[in-house]
Amino acid sequence: MTGADLSLGVLAVAALVLIAVVVRRPEAAATLGGRIAAFAALFALPGLVLLGGAVRHYEQAKTTTFCLSCHGMEPWRQSLLIDDPRFLPAAHYQNRRIPVDRACYTCHTNYTMFGGVDDKVRGVRHVWHAVWGTVSDPVELYEPFENRACLACHQGGRSYEEQAAHARFLADLREGTRSCVMCHNLVHEVAQLDRFPRWDPGTAR
Repeated sequence: MTGADLSLGVLAVAALVLIAVVVRRPEAAATLGGRIAAFAALFALPGLVLLGGAVRHYEQAKTTTFCLSCHGMEPWRQSLLIDDPRFLPAAHYQNRRIPVDRACYTCHTNYTMFGGVDDKVRGVRHVWHAVWGTVSDPVELYEPFENRACLACHQGGRSYEEQAAHARFLADLREGTRSCVMCHNLVHEVAQLDRFPRWDPGTAR
């Protein structure tokens, strides 16, 4: 349990205690102090708990553990362990080119002003389809993969901009007229995982 979780728990208990007092002794709200306590019990503390819980969940939902906690995501977890440098997610994950604790979020977030909110809306859609059994088979992206997800990390990097294969296409890649995944097209490939060896982090030296 983190400090944030503990704080939310304390606030929730305090709110419940005050609500119980106001409900059982409504006459207590007759005084100024009672009205302040009633306001805190019915509005301020519950609002803080809801806001704090939303922020806590928002941050937790960015973690790799959260993304892969659904049993349906097991093939995608396995794809991070493919022992082949051509595999885009595996190469990034195993070589720490992205934060390991936010591996999914780093590549799949929408790098726009309200991208984080859009991510959460799509997350709710994922839950909806999972509950009602309407997940597409195979799973498909809602929209074409944007270069900005790659350029958020790679743009400005020497290993990216000075590489001969990239240099002549830099403008096209920035403008989105050429897609990164046209060349880097081995992504998760969950339907073909059995064809490739796995990397075992436990045996790494």
